[in-house]
Amino acid sequence: MEIKEEGTSEEGQHFLPAAQANDPEVIQFTSIQKIPNEPQLEFILACRDLVAPVSDRKLNTVVQISVIHPVEQTLTRYSSTEIVEGTKDPLFLTGVTFPPDYPIYEETRIKLTVYDVKDKSHDTRSFLGCASFKVGELLKSKEQLLSLSLRTSDGGKVVGTIEVSLVKMGEIEDGDTDHITTDVQGQKCALMYESTAPESLSGKENLPFMNAVLRNPVCKLYRFPTSDNKWMRIREQMSESILSFHIPKELISLHIKEDLCRNQELKELGDLSPHWDNLRKNVLSHCDQMVTMYQDILTELSKETGSSFKSSSSKGEKTLEFVPVNLHLQRMQVHSPHLKDALYDVITVGAPAAHFQGFKNGGLRKLLHRFETERRNTGYQFIYYSPENTAKAKEVLSSINQLQPLIATHADLLLTSASQRSPDSLKSSLKLLSEKTELFVHAFKDQLVRSALLALYTARPGGILKKPPSPNVSTEEKSTQHDTPQLRRQDSIPHHSDYDEEEWDRVWANVGKSLNCIIAKVDKLIERDSHNEEGAGGSSSKDGEADPTLEDSITSHPREDWYEQLHPLILTLKECMGEVVNRAKQSLTFVLLQELAYSLPQCLMLTLRRDIVFSQALAGLVCGFIIKLHTSLHDPGFLQQLHTVGLIVQYEGLLSTYSDEIGMLEDMAVGISDLRKVAFKITEATSNDVLPVLTGRREHYVVEVKLPATVFESLPLQIKEGQLLHVYPVLFNVGINEQQTLAERFGDVSLQESINQENFELVQEYYSIFMEKMPPDYISHFQEQNDLKGLLDNLHQNIQAKKRKNVEIMWLAATICRKLNGIRFTCCKSAKDRTSMSVTLEQCSILRDEHQLHKDFFIRALDCMRSRQTQGALNESDDPETGCLTDNKPTSRHFYPVALLLVSSHLLVVWLILSLALLLAKYQ
Repeated sequence: MEIKEEGTSEEGQHFLPAAQANDPEVIQFTSIQKIPNEPQLEFILACRDLVAPVSDRKLNTVVQISVIHPVEQTLTRYSSTEIVEGTKDPLFLTGVTFPPDYPIYEETRIKLTVYDVKDKSHDTRSFLGCASFKVGELLKSKEQLLSLSLRTSDGGKVVGTIEVSLVKMGEIEDGDTDHITTDVQGQKCALMYESTAPESLSGKENLPFMNAVLRNPVCKLYRFPTSDNKWMRIREQMSESILSFHIPKELISLHIKEDLCRNQELKELGDLSPHWDNLRKNVLSHCDQMVTMYQDILTELSKETGSSFKSSSSKGEKTLEFVPVNLHLQRMQVHSPHLKDALYDVITVGAPAAHFQGFKNGGLRKLLHRFETERRNTGYQFIYYSPENTAKAKEVLSSINQLQPLIATHADLLLTSASQRSPDSLKSSLKLLSEKTELFVHAFKDQLVRSALLALYTARPGGILKKPPSPNVSTEEKSTQHDTPQLRRQDSIPHHSDYDEEEWDRVWANVGKSLNCIIAKVDKLIERDSHNEEGAGGSSSKDGEADPTLEDSITSHPREDWYEQLHPLILTLKECMGEVVNRAKQSLTFVLLQELAYSLPQCLMLTLRRDIVFSQALAGLVCGFIIKLHTSLHDPGFLQQLHTVGLIVQYEGLLSTYSDEIGMLEDMAVGISDLRKVAFKITEATSNDVLPVLTGRREHYVVEVKLPATVFESLPLQIKEGQLLHVYPVLFNVGINEQQTLAERFGDVSLQESINQENFELVQEYYSIFMEKMPPDYISHFQEQNDLKGLLDNLHQNIQAKKRKNVEIMWLAATICRKLNGIRFTCCKSAKDRTSMSVTLEQCSILRDEHQLHKDFFIRALDCMRSRQTQGALNESDDPETGCLTDNKPTSRHFYPVALLLVSSHLLVVWLILSLALLLAKYQ
């Protein structure tokens, strides 16, 4: 009997409905005892003495695994092994694993169906035999091994034996590997290594922490032979992340808050001349529309309650623009006989890009450069401020908003301490007040504030001067003396000879003078108090009479009310500070008005595009940081590196420099660069809600990561005290598909070359900081196998070589990242085919170079990891890459279809020539 798989059966990851699982009337089944957060059941398969339908035929065998649920007694296809060719005793390298949440019990029956595959390209196979067993039988069997007879469909003839062996990660499997069919082929790959798995990898205290990030794990199990004919076991796990939607929603909420605040500040700018007032009204109108659009997007995202990731088919949907495409954790756990268990993580995600906006005019890198050039050269309707000055204005405004309430609070605390007449408390409150006030005063030292005040003055309907300028030094001369070179280029700012710049100096300096008065008064009060205490101690002359000098001193300074002494000075400080804040806010808001005044729709659309790309990049970064933190919590060296240097975050891009992917690469380059504005802070979780919290503004964000109390207490003091932890994102891109071949032969690859060169310099900068700040004994740990400096030199040579499809750049960058304890990302257009090819090649390279994978099994291991057969046939509704976001969507999948690995440009050229020849022959 021959059958041809049509891909219409149910996928194995269809879980039972929740309502049915919780139905009290359903018969209670025996659950499998398991380790928290670990697969419930794992086993491997082998066949013996298979009987071929035709005596002279060599069998190409595959086993289909199906599950018979004990509730409704329905058969569900679950997975398949790889195809083993040319033997009647196949030993399968691909095992079977059931994730933690899969509804499987001891009463669940597993059906194993063996097929002979006649044509792999069309998946034509013939039935050989089948067998079944209950899970409880395997768990309770002797040596946890079942040997089952394979029978024909009528249950009569025995056509061989199938062996089912229970697997427990961490236990050594005995047996030789001499009889396995081999597939020998040389393959060059890079050296990759990551830290070993922590002992408490599955500790109960970390479960809420990880479950808050990861969802719907999909597992695969393999066993591969080592060079000394032992077995190592590999578990692949791919998980979605709930942060795909959580981070964009947090970020959009911050954007709305920031934009509403800016709009209010524009309204409070005061009276402006007709030209500027009309510009302000136009800006407010467009900004209000943007806020409304952000609010609508946030509302739509809040309605998404189904899958926790966005499929590639949804990347063009407007309501999901801010959500990353196919964000997953790809984890490989290795247990080998001679080495410690090790984890290797890669975050896979579609390239951060504004797909809905399109790429007709390019991506962010080109659009921002063009916009800035045009704005610099067209300044007759507005005043030009450089992007650096605009960012500085936003930074000062943010500092004002943070420091003003803090200073007011510390001033009130000072008065409270004065009313209690507590010298120690008074000194402590004064110290805090002084520190915050000094920061406040320092924020206004920038020449930008002076320039903005002058520009705002000229934009008023009429300026009334309180004091004429000094006759000796003109305003223009003074401005020249104090302007920085950058501000001198702002020739579009009009200068009024009757404008009093000294007035701002006086107002600004009054804050510092008020603070000095408070400090002097506090010192005086404390000094008098100490003298009074000494006088009260009964100091007297030799004849027993009181010292008349001290007595006069006490009489002239009766017990004072400290509160009454300090209250007027505190009021003066607050008034001076309020005057400074009022003037500075208005002038710097006027600077922001200039940014929006030029080409309003284009400016806001660029802001939207940048927000979209940044949101996608940030969601992946937060996911990667939390995963890396979790796996390295028990590594003191890593924690020291985290707060001393920060983490390098390496993005491996596989986009071509052809057609729309040029725009995607330009978007991605800016989005990853913007991640430098992000810092992390670790706090103790006070409730079950351990999702990260986002604060800040567009120029600076802080991600608060919550840890359980028991874990938080073990962290270094610097981290527990709230020190900001920084990341260093870098991007290296190498196009590998057929479109890149066209770009290299007939197009332009300068974008890729410039991105790689720029980011190499960033890696060098991080390396220098790392070598400077980390202790020598820790650095020596990284020099054991490969010299980091040598790897950097090799990477630089490969970037300078400008070789076509130089995948060595990717492998070297990944190696350097792993050796520096970094976070790895792999990205292509949709995080599917190219990403899967790269990730599986990297995993097999790690197994060969770090875990002694037998050289003859490299290609076969690669085929196992890429085989779609091991996951069973998928129809369109089962595949997250073609499905949509629905509430009843099955667990996501992105294990890897077999595709051409475009590692060599020569192979690709041959493929293109042959394809062209076939097309010509077809149409002649």
